[in-house]
Amino acid sequence: MPTMYDASVPTITRALTNLIHVLEKGAAHAEAKKIEPAILIGSRLYPDMFPLSRQVQIACDIGKSGTARLAATEAPKYDDNETTFAQLIERARTTIAYLETLKPEQFDDGARVVSFPVQKETKTMPAARYLYTRVLPNVFFHCATTYNILRHNGVEIGKGDFLGPIVS
Repeated sequence: MPTMYDASVPTITRALTNLIHVLEKGAAHAEAKKIEPAILIGSRLYPDMFPLSRQVQIACDIGKSGTARLAATEAPKYDDNETTFAQLIERARTTIAYLETLKPEQFDDGARVVSFPVQKETKTMPAARYLYTRVLPNVFFHCATTYNILRHNGVEIGKGDFLGPIVS
């Protein structure tokens, strides 16, 4: 089984790196098709879902706050004020830069107990369960939803863009 560091930081970094690539393709599509970028950034798959901008913000927030809890440290706070592709891309880059400050020795074997907010409650569970059942699924959900919003709006992206290049 991978260490908690190996299962979280490189995995989330890769997801956010691929998210940047997808957002760059979204920005290029808007420019090429003469679509106001705000239209794509405000798009949703269904009226009661968050728009693309919020999907990116949440993917970054879960990535930084989740790993911070696993490393027993405080995550940086971000204002949720991104309105352009460039700002959303910068948020993902800033999150990756934060992840790069975390060191393997800050993580335990997954037995550490972490507490985290869920709506108006606080939940507590072992770090390994938190990573595998809350953090990673949430990061992937919001990255995938961002991808789906852009794809639904005609951006020419595919599974390879979401997954990124194969690395060994």
